[in-house]
Amino acid sequence: MGMLDWTEKSSAVLQQGGVIAPDERLPWPQTTVMGVQHVIAMFGSTVLAPLLMGFDPNIAILMSGIGTLIFFVITGGKVPSYLGSSFAFIGVVIAATAYAGKGANANIGVALGGIIACGAVYTLVGFIVQAVGTNWIERFMPPVVTGAVVAVIGLNLASIPVKNMAASNFDSWMQVVTFVSVALVAVMTRGMVQRLLILVGLILASVIYALLTNGLGWGKPIDVSGIANAAWVGLPNFTAPVFTANAMMLIVPVVIILVAENLGHIKAVTAMTGKNLDVYMGRAFIGDGVATMVSGSAGGTGVTTYAENIGVMAATKIYSTAVFVVAALIAVLLGFSPKFGALIQAIPLPVMGGVSIVVFGLIAIAGARIWVTNKVDFSDNKNLLVAAITLVLGTGDFTLKFGQFALGGIGTATFGAILLYALLNRKA
Repeated sequence: MGMLDWTEKSSAVLQQGGVIAPDERLPWPQTTVMGVQHVIAMFGSTVLAPLLMGFDPNIAILMSGIGTLIFFVITGGKVPSYLGSSFAFIGVVIAATAYAGKGANANIGVALGGIIACGAVYTLVGFIVQAVGTNWIERFMPPVVTGAVVAVIGLNLASIPVKNMAASNFDSWMQVVTFVSVALVAVMTRGMVQRLLILVGLILASVIYALLTNGLGWGKPIDVSGIANAAWVGLPNFTAPVFTANAMMLIVPVVIILVAENLGHIKAVTAMTGKNLDVYMGRAFIGDGVATMVSGSAGGTGVTTYAENIGVMAATKIYSTAVFVVAALIAVLLGFSPKFGALIQAIPLPVMGGVSIVVFGLIAIAGARIWVTNKVDFSDNKNLLVAAITLVLGTGDFTLKFGQFALGGIGTATFGAILLYALLNRKA
């Protein structure tokens, strides 16, 4: 269906430069390189999430690629998004499986059952949106709310690179070297080098890191032994799901966060591209839901549209869905290649941290752009307070618990924004 329609039209929408719309593409060699950049952007988080839950990272990479292809087909190739491991599942999966935090999760099966159930409910929400439209969503989530939610997604993630990806003063300085490298590439270069600012900046910073550590012994050297020892081709460890009522009750409520994330991401891409993607909202929810079910059925994490890749789009002005097809196919290959996975994982953590600072910052700015594009009036106290409170709830990772279910950070900010706006928008 969608993929066939898109490929038939692809030759008519070939572009050489400028802003590349979702239904346009660059020549295939450039599209392929852009796909590599998106793989790198998603890789860190897509691998980190399963590690925190005791899942197999190679399966997570594989299922992120398959999930992105499913999303592409269901949305008809109209919505540029990459589906990676969702962090929203981490807390509830750990609670449902009593995971100790190290090694493989012995109770992964019950988590997978809950993830599949969550994906099923998510898909149902998508069909409802497809049937009745998005007006009810628009009423509860106007630009002041969606802008705040998108900004919070970037701000909430900020502590990850700043607090957890620099173990020493040297590492912190390497993060500075990395984001300065990316910024210099963005401003001082032109053409494809400029468009590949994340990838080029990362390579440049990695070379500098290797010279200072492996060469001069100033910090932890890059370890390439994992690359040498890893097999070129290998099957991930697939796991079957187990369905239990308790795990499903714990994990299914995550659907609310996934809907909010996907909605915010589509709003961000709409603001950046100038194309109204709201008409594909239902399809996007269905695609994400089906991808989550497929991932859970094989031993993978729940998936979500990735803010990291939206940050890359914001920087490159390339919104072509063709790029995500390439990225997805590369991810599928990576899922079956432990050696290439080891290569990416050999990238120094401080360098990944520096790149994350750039990407998460770009996400936060995408939220502010929604406010600017929609001319949100902050002289109106209603808008001012909704935005102000939401930003602090999300950035401070404000958490509320409902029994064993914890709603933190992005979740409390999202619901806080929606409910606070509804309360303050009541007519006197």
